[in-house]
Amino acid sequence: MNRRVDIGDGVCLNVHDSGPDSLGRGPSIDPQGGGRGAPIVFLHGSGPGASGLSNFGPNLQAFHASGFRTLLVDSLGYGLSDKPLVDYDLATMSGAVVSLLDALDLPRVTLVGNSHGGAQCIRIALEQPERVERLILMAPGGLEARETYMQMRGIRSMLRCVFGPEGITRAGMAKVFQRQLYDPTQIDEALIDARYQVALTQPRRVFETLRVDNQEERLGELACPVLGLWGADDLFCPVSGAAKLAGRCADARVTVFSRCGHWVMVERKAVFERLCVDFLCQG
Repeated sequence: MNRRVDIGDGVCLNVHDSGPDSLGRGPSIDPQGGGRGAPIVFLHGSGPGASGLSNFGPNLQAFHASGFRTLLVDSLGYGLSDKPLVDYDLATMSGAVVSLLDALDLPRVTLVGNSHGGAQCIRIALEQPERVERLILMAPGGLEARETYMQMRGIRSMLRCVFGPEGITRAGMAKVFQRQLYDPTQIDEALIDARYQVALTQPRRVFETLRVDNQEERLGELACPVLGLWGADDLFCPVSGAAKLAGRCADARVTVFSRCGHWVMVERKAVFERLCVDFLCQG
């Protein structure tokens, strides 16, 4: 179910909360009691019109079938969440997620993040390690200097879509999606339509003030197990980040997929779901 959660100062985040034990209660570690392990919180990327459900909705059934409660979060400024007049830097965005966990009385969770959502996951795990049981990172941001990201074809396409003279248009968003996937025939036109409608509600300030710190030097501080997933043909976040996760994290396993772009959960859906569930079910 979708619900808006007040995280303080009258600001609300939208959450799609489903699966076992999704009625507002905390985690249950007993599968017979309505949930398996810590709830899984999914954080999406920063593209215009992004939302938790549009990024991860098709993947949920595999997690529910294995007994997990899932929470798809619309980040601050995105989806159906509020879009206040703030600076959308990494501290603000990840801090809003922590406030959400507090509001939902979730002391410990697993975090799954793609792109900007991955950068948020890393920040939360660094700042509040006691709250993060495991990390699943799909081509996370925040592992390179800003100049490196600005050279990526996908990022340049997204910036043209947002800051071009016509502003955000459906045609511009369709061009961005052409670079999301290695195989553009998998693009869902209905998804572009839905995200375009959301993008029209987003203040320009969301994108003007978006800032992501380079956190690569702190990867060794991550205390929890990490699963990294990356497409070799990613045009948004350089695949060199995969080696950084594998080489710097204390407990990480990383898979790189050939002929795969920025959205592993779409282009390698079945394998993504199997790897994630296996990782989460390990003792």
